[in-house]
Amino acid sequence: MAKSRVFVALAGLATLAVASTPAMAGTWAHKHPRQHEVLAREHHQIHRINRERREGELTGAQARALRSSDRSIARQDHADARANGGYITKQQQRQLNREENAQSQAIGH
Repeated sequence: MAKSRVFVALAGLATLAVASTPAMAGTWAHKHPRQHEVLAREHHQIHRINRERREGELTGAQARALRSSDRSIARQDHADARANGGYITKQQQRQLNREENAQSQAIGH
């Protein structure tokens, strides 16, 4: 009897966790303007890298390195947001923008 209660309780918690995670993951970045701006820049730069690779302005190795750097910036953005209840601070936004600016110049060469 006690095992079935524990099982029911764990199943309920698992269901709650699975049901709430996709909804939160899909909306947290769009709720805050600073978060949205940084993520939009990251998305735009990935498109620039891909376009320049197609046009032959970047080698495959250069494109991979730039994408890796951009993913690193995105991971930092997500980590900062998780640490601050789903948004980034103005200081974090400035730092991420500086990193994106450096990334943008590297793409433009």
